[in-house]
Amino acid sequence: METLTLVLFIVGFGLLLLGAELLVRGASHLAAVMRIPPIVIGLTVVAYGTSAPELAVSVSSAWSGTADIALGNVVGSNICNVLLILGLSALVAPLVVQDRLVRFDVPLMVALSVLVLLIGLDGKIGRIDGIVLAAGAVGYTVLLVREGRRAQSQGAEEEVPVGNRRHWSIDLILVVAGLGMLVVGSDWLVGGAVAIARVLGVSELIIGLTVVAVGTSLPELATSVIAAVRGERDIAVGNIVGSNIFNILSVLGFSATFSPDGIAVSPVALGFDIPVMIAVAVACLPVVFTGLRIERWEGAMFLGYYVAYTAYLILDASNNPALPTFRWIMGVFVLPLTALTLLVLVIRQWRRNRDDSRSSRPTALI
Repeated sequence: METLTLVLFIVGFGLLLLGAELLVRGASHLAAVMRIPPIVIGLTVVAYGTSAPELAVSVSSAWSGTADIALGNVVGSNICNVLLILGLSALVAPLVVQDRLVRFDVPLMVALSVLVLLIGLDGKIGRIDGIVLAAGAVGYTVLLVREGRRAQSQGAEEEVPVGNRRHWSIDLILVVAGLGMLVVGSDWLVGGAVAIARVLGVSELIIGLTVVAVGTSLPELATSVIAAVRGERDIAVGNIVGSNIFNILSVLGFSATFSPDGIAVSPVALGFDIPVMIAVAVACLPVVFTGLRIERWEGAMFLGYYVAYTAYLILDASNNPALPTFRWIMGVFVLPLTALTLLVLVIRQWRRNRDDSRSSRPTALI
């Protein structure tokens, strides 16, 4: 592998991160001036801004014909967002979950994850599928902005602090500069990832699911962890959920729309990676439902599963003889025990809600 390829790969990562940072800073300040509530900022501006690397990488790779990178990046990023980033953020500080996330956004994330499997069963996400997904991204954004402004006008949300005031043109320059860095950085990153995959003998799907997925998820990681540290926990959780929704609707949608032949869905992705993405999304439901909080131990559980997922990818890619044993341990012990734990938590929360509802009823006069 040429030294220049490795340099471009590393510089591409740097441009992606810097570009996303500039984009988020400029867009967040503009949104604050518009008095959009924090949860809406987390679900839209911050989530979309930090997912811009995934959009740039996936569209670029789909256009160049490396479809496994495009699909693997979206699926891998969604898995990484929940298990790694949400896990780390919860370890920093227990995260508060907004009620609207439980009622709408998390179920929507689950439904869209299932939709990816359904539209990919024929082995391809075509241009029509991409247009429908992209249209869904527009509709979801409009719905969020309208709901956020209505809540703001009714006083249901706190006013977003603007911070240090500056002219809007500076924010616009930051947004444009960030987008430019994302475009260039994504091109270099995809080229370097493909070259590294060929040299190491690793499939492009694995590279997309691991190196590229984690690399392009670093903006989400930095944003959510910093938000958790500063007490902006609704932004931290909204960033993750919004990013996953955006990845499916917009990143995958635009990638399929602009790809000459659509995005091919491999049997490996259908049989393992996409089902894992669905399982991770489903696991969020009982976690956010119980007490509307994500505790530190739940964050540690998510992190443990991300380590296990990464280990599985490495063992499978290298045809390691320990893979059957690893599968057996996960299937017989770890996964059933986790499912049982989550079920117990849901039952306890349901009983607690029922008891609270009964105690709040007025006592009949005799």
